[in-house]
Amino acid sequence: MKKIIIYIALFLPLAGFAQPAISLKSAIDTTLKNSFDIQIATNNLEITKTNNKFGVAGGLPTLNVNLSDNQSYISVNQELYTGDKINKPQATANALNSSITSGMTLFNGFKVWATKKRLGILQSQSELTLNNQIQNSIATVMAKYYDIVRQQEYLKIMQNSLDVSQKKLDIVTEKKNVGMANDADYLQAQIDVNAAKQSLRTQQAIVEQVKTDLLQLMSQKNYYPYTVSDSITVDKSIQLDDVTGFLNQNPQYMATEEQVRINEQALKEVAALRFPTLRLTGGYSMNRTKNSAGNILLNESYGPNVGLTLSVPIFNGGSYKAQKEVAEFNIENAMLQKENLLNTLTSGAIKTHQSYNSAIQQIDAQKNTVELSGKLINVVLQRFQVNQATILDVKAAQASYESTGYQFINLSYAAKIAEIELKRLMYKLGN
Repeated sequence: MKKIIIYIALFLPLAGFAQPAISLKSAIDTTLKNSFDIQIATNNLEITKTNNKFGVAGGLPTLNVNLSDNQSYISVNQELYTGDKINKPQATANALNSSITSGMTLFNGFKVWATKKRLGILQSQSELTLNNQIQNSIATVMAKYYDIVRQQEYLKIMQNSLDVSQKKLDIVTEKKNVGMANDADYLQAQIDVNAAKQSLRTQQAIVEQVKTDLLQLMSQKNYYPYTVSDSITVDKSIQLDDVTGFLNQNPQYMATEEQVRINEQALKEVAALRFPTLRLTGGYSMNRTKNSAGNILLNESYGPNVGLTLSVPIFNGGSYKAQKEVAEFNIENAMLQKENLLNTLTSGAIKTHQSYNSAIQQIDAQKNTVELSGKLINVVLQRFQVNQATILDVKAAQASYESTGYQFINLSYAAKIAEIELKRLMYKLGN
């Protein structure tokens, strides 16, 4: 009685606190809000937006203000042509220089335009990368969420198996009490109950671990218990042609296309190095030098200036040729990577759809098998109760029920994972 009172005192306060439920939608929404990977991809996009400016490409004028003031202490020893001599061991000199300078590139082989276009494509590529990361994050969360559902379904099978083992022990105990069961059957029934309880505890720990994994994907800093009440339902309408036909619009593939364009613009920037560069320069300067001794005691100059600078490349040691060849190889590599990615995505889509189709075709038949194995257990237990079946028959029926149940859950989960992947390739997750 004391133990019962202690248990009530310990667990009654907890009974009033229901664990919060997490739905698939809330898990996805939280992940999209908090995901570190998405935040990094978003920041990378902002970086490319910041860099996508005409000034960064070198197309806007530059304006600089320069100011210097130098104070010096020198010894002056001069002999002038007039015969005069100046000898001052601690003379001071002050030089003040200031200027405003401006410059603008008028022509450099269209390098500015090529650079600006490359910066724009980099921004577009970053947007595609962000979209791809969002789809990947949604897919990862969905896979983990349905893994929780799968592990909970395992738990239900184990609980049912424990119930059967307990019922089997009850039957053997009743038989033993009337002298109709031997000690071996009684001990075996007890062992089966203990083993089922142990399996159940192990599976409960696995469920909690998978739930923790989901919280990590959601970027939750505090880990807390929660419930997931859902089942695995599969969309059976996905056609392979719909998937493969969309691959050229997949963000991951489109990002590789953008990389080809980026490298093409880089080649144009290299090609511009062979053209002359014409810059317009101008400014206003003021210089003032004051000496306490010497031939010139004060010198001031100020006024505006303007000019043109023309630079014509003649020879640079073969550097341009090497840069051009490297840029061309980069374009070729980007095109090869694009083709390779399309082949990889297509092959993956085909294999995933094959797994998807195979699982769907087996699900209904396996579900029926699970129902039959459940009925078989009831029949065998009834026969065991009237001594028409042995304890080994019950164990065999249990094993059949567990095996068929696990297969059904695994088929449903495999079909769901394949569905998630196919929809990710079609950019349809979260839409």
